[in-house]
Order: sequence, then structure tokens, then C-alpha cells
Amino acid sequence: MSAPGAPVPSATPSPSLVRGLGALDGASIIVSNVIGSGIFLVPALVAVWVPDVWLMLGAWLAGGGLAFAGAMAYAELATLRPRAGGEYVYLREAFGPAAGFLSGWTSFIAGFSGAIALGAVGIASYLGRFLPAAGDATPLVSIPLVVVTLSISPRTVVALTAIAALTAVHVLGLGPGRIVQNLLAGAKVAVLVVLVALGFTIGDGSAAHFGAPGGPVTPELWLLALIPIMFSYSGWNAATYVAEEIRDPGRNVPLAIAAGTATVVVVYLLLNLLYVYAMPLVDLGAVDLGADRAPILDAAGERLFGAGVGAALAAASVIMISASVSAMVLAGPRVYFAMARDGQFFAGAARVHPKYRTPVTAIVAQSIWSGVLVLAGTFEQLLLYTGFAVVTFAGAAVAALFVLRRREPAAPRPFRAWGYPLAPGIFVAACAAMVVNEIWREPAAAGAGILLIAAGLPLYPLFRRRAAAGEDAG
Repeated sequence: MSAPGAPVPSATPSPSLVRGLGALDGASIIVSNVIGSGIFLVPALVAVWVPDVWLMLGAWLAGGGLAFAGAMAYAELATLRPRAGGEYVYLREAFGPAAGFLSGWTSFIAGFSGAIALGAVGIASYLGRFLPAAGDATPLVSIPLVVVTLSISPRTVVALTAIAALTAVHVLGLGPGRIVQNLLAGAKVAVLVVLVALGFTIGDGSAAHFGAPGGPVTPELWLLALIPIMFSYSGWNAATYVAEEIRDPGRNVPLAIAAGTATVVVVYLLLNLLYVYAMPLVDLGAVDLGADRAPILDAAGERLFGAGVGAALAAASVIMISASVSAMVLAGPRVYFAMARDGQFFAGAARVHPKYRTPVTAIVAQSIWSGVLVLAGTFEQLLLYTGFAVVTFAGAAVAALFVLRRREPAAPRPFRAWGYPLAPGIFVAACAAMVVNEIWREPAAAGAGILLIAAGLPLYPLFRRRAAAGEDAG
């Protein structure tokens, strides 16, 4: 029987990936993965709970600090274990293979796949502003199944096309994949920086909004606001999923994580400053979130530049969402690849394309499941149910840092987490508080999420037995 921290014996040969990514590539994956719908939705919620401009900005700064603390802990873990898979690897090493399996299962069933489906539908919705048919959700064909009904509409066809196109790019190797990813990430940051610069220089905003008297803020509500803020920052660990493909990981992984996370924190603070410049905080809190993917960005754009800016913002949103989907199509499959290599997932997911040297089966499998979620329309529910699991596994992965420091004190560590043990300790405590709060405030959704995660448990012994049988046969 293997020790809790030992890798599970693999039933298949361990294929190798190519170290073809640098620090900039890793940072672009982080920036694309993090900057998504959260920053275009969450500020309205925070403005309601924290109706004071500077306390509100302080909450975003505190959230950025927590994210950076977690990122630095992940940087140490990634240099200690520079392998594909991210927290799957760290949880497996610290707490045993079952813990790693559950994190990977959740990533596949909802974490990455659900977010890809959500982003792809967002792309179709924004394209619908230019080509109305692209955003048309009228069902053309409905296929009733036992639990759900698959619905094919013009919007789902566009969403599936977006997923298929980005899947093809990332199957064709790190070369094409990194070029497309870096271009999309650069365009995303450029769009937001230009928007901020134009907003403050020629936009019809007012600096007086920063001095407006605020409402009372209790410590409880300020802490509560950190929960959606931390969700907005989630994704700062994206570079660790591809650590096995980063050159000189002891140097480049920490650089990628630090640069990517710092960029996100700066962009988020600038956007919040722009939102307040565009409208009083009370108006920010009253923005109708509706069904739009970026309602606050739209509202701020209209205040600053007039109603005619809608088309430009829609085009920019297509680019920004595409960057996020691309990053997830790239990062997610490395988790399933690592699981399959350890005998904890379908063996085919460990297959590396002989020419392109990418985990082709894992990439295609994730995209197929994402497409099913698009057709079923269940991705938003899955993300709602498992949202707290993202925080749970992130907190557990940072806790793994303490376990591995104690268990392997002499192991070579090219990078050591800044502020250890205080900074990672605060991060773990904050994650625990957010999870408890979610279970207390939304017991039904949290309970559904726990059941969804636990649904993977019957599969775990099956994979273990298959791996053991393969080893015995070898």
C-alpha cells in the first residue's frame, strides 16, 4: 500500500510534455484566466455591502493581497513539484491520492468545463450584437434525455464553434497555442488599459465621486464583501497547471505567478477607480446585473462616452472572453493528463500526441464535455454549486505547503513563499471562513456542490483497481 504522499502507480508509461513555455507565457495564462466576468459583475455587489469609496477600494486591495499570498505559496509548491496538474499534485502529495482525485474530478466536471461553456456562450451573446442570429437562443432541435434536454440553437452552434476552434489551436502544439494565448492576453490587457486611460482623460466622469460621503460600513459586511472579491481573483494559480511545460521552472514559474497576479491586482484596482469616476458609488451598486456578461463595463462606458460605445465594448468583450476560454482550454487538460498518468483517470487522457506533444485526448475530452454543458444549459448551475469547492481546494493546496515543509524539510526549494508562515496561514484561514460562510448562507447550493463532488468517489476505486491491474500485468 502506498504512503499518503506517494504517487499512485501508473498503468501506462509516463509520456513527457515539452518545456516550451517561458515566464511571459505563464503570466499571460494567469491574466487571461483571472480577468473575466467577475470584475464586470462583483463591484456592484461590493458597492452595496461597502458603501464607502475608500473602504470599498481597500477591500479590493485586501483581496489582491490574499490572492498574492496564495500565489506565492503555489509558486513554492510548483517549484518543489514542477509537474502538470497544479493543486491536484499538491493535494495528492500532502493529503493522499483521494484528495487529489476529488480536486481533479471537480475541475473536469465543472471547474474548467463549466467556465469554458459559460465563456463560449458569452462570446456568442456579444457577437449577437453584430450578427443577431449568433445570439439567437431559439431552439432549432431539442433532444430530451433522462435528466436534461440538449438544445441546439444558433447561439449554441456559435459557442460550440468557438470551443472547437480554440481546442484545435491548443492541440496543434505549444507553439501555436502560446502565440494565440499571448496575443489574446495582450489584447485583453491593452483594451482595459486604453479604456481606463481614455475614461480618465476624455470621459465624462467626475473626481467628486471619490469625495462623496459614504454610508456606514460594518466589519461584518466588509469581510463578507471579500468573498465575491476572492472569487473574482480566482485563477491566479493557472500557471501551475502547466509547470511541467515551463522552461527552468525554479525561476520562471515564480516569475510568471508573481507577474501575472500583480498585473491582475493593478488592473482590478484601476477598473474600480474608473467605475467610481464614471458614476457615484450608489449608482454603481444599483447597476442591473441582468443577463449581460459585463453590465458594469457597459454602464460605465455609457456614462463616460455615451450610448454609442456599446458596439466597441461588445467587440472588446469578445476578445477578452476568448482569452479566458483559451487559457482554460490550455490549462485544464493538464490536470486530467496528470491524473491519468497516475492511474486516477481514464488512461487515454495520458496520451501525448506524437507530433504536437500535447495531451490531445485530455484536451478533446474537456472540450466535448464543455460542449455538452453548452447544449444542456447547466453550466451556470454547476459553477454555482461548485464555486465554493474552488476556494476549498485552493485553501487545502496552500495548507499542503505546511505539510510538505514539515515532511520534507531538506528538499530543494528553488523558491520559498514570501511571508511564510503568516501570509499562507492568513490565506488558509480566509478560505476556511469563506467556505463556512457559503455553507451557512447558501446551504442548498453548497449541499448540491458537495454531492456533485462526492459523485466522483465511486469512480476513484475503479481507477485505482485498473491502475493496480495494469501494474501487475506489466
